[in-house]
Amino acid sequence: MNYEIYKNLRNASWQCLLDCKINLLPVNLSAVCRHFDIRIIKNSTLNENQLKDNERGKTAIFQNQFIIIVRDTDPVPVQRYTIAHEIGHILLGTSASEHEAERFAIGILAPACVLWGLNIHTAEEISRLCNISIAAARHRAVRMDLLYKREQEFLKTRGYSCFLMSELERKVYEQFKPFIIENG
Repeated sequence: MNYEIYKNLRNASWQCLLDCKINLLPVNLSAVCRHFDIRIIKNSTLNENQLKDNERGKTAIFQNQFIIIVRDTDPVPVQRYTIAHEIGHILLGTSASEHEAERFAIGILAPACVLWGLNIHTAEEISRLCNISIAAARHRAVRMDLLYKREQEFLKTRGYSCFLMSELERKVYEQFKPFIIENG
């Protein structure tokens, strides 16, 4: 993925957190869905199975409202990631790739600047704090390790951090600051 696409996805996840006034982890996905008038339906409540065997969730439109159908037999952390992924498809446009929706999902569920503010490093810490699967947390931990290394290089060569360089990122950090102070 080229950096421009990455940056746009990162910014979209930050804007989502700001628009929905999310300031705590784990992110309240019901609040995000209410803000964007998205309804979540558990697959088990439907008369017939709406999901294929290999699907954890999908997006549909019913009476001009987006609906996320989620496989509610999956563990809650997996359901949360599925819902965030589908929110990504909705907000980015249904033509968003799976990878783009994945990037958006991790951006809202485990915002890097908040993890940095809390000095979170391990997949186990990320999984517990963000209520996401250990597999998703491992991916985030790998990215966080890269960002922490980049920060050390920035501090050494430029004298400042690579975090909070974007105005949107600073706004997200400020929105979460009371949570960061309380939990740091």
